[in-house]
Amino acid sequence: QAQLVESGGGLVQPGGSLRLSCRTSRMIFSISAMGWFRQSPGLQRELVAAITSSGSTSYADSVKGRFTISRDNAKNTVYLQMNSLKPEDTAVYYCNANTGVSNIWGQGTQVTVSS
Repeated sequence: QAQLVESGGGLVQPGGSLRLSCRTSRMIFSISAMGWFRQSPGLQRELVAAITSSGSTSYADSVKGRFTISRDNAKNTVYLQMNSLKPEDTAVYYCNANTGVSNIWGQGTQVTVSS
């Protein structure tokens, strides 16, 4: 049974928007810093955005001003709103929960930015 369930990827034109969602259990969500990573073919997985359990956020320089990470504590869900998408944002996006003891990964969702 998947502990992190992602949704929201797809194909979008440059300049478009997508919102990714990642749902988990209340137990995991309440104790974890949540993050979104991405990986393109031949490249290392990189951190895109993260949000602590108290709501503090951080972003990769490449997405600042375009992406927004948020968490809905009532739904045990973290979101990544992606605006002004560029072809270089094309990657598999992975949700991550860092409990402080372990890292839990989602299955990944493909985001393709192309005209």
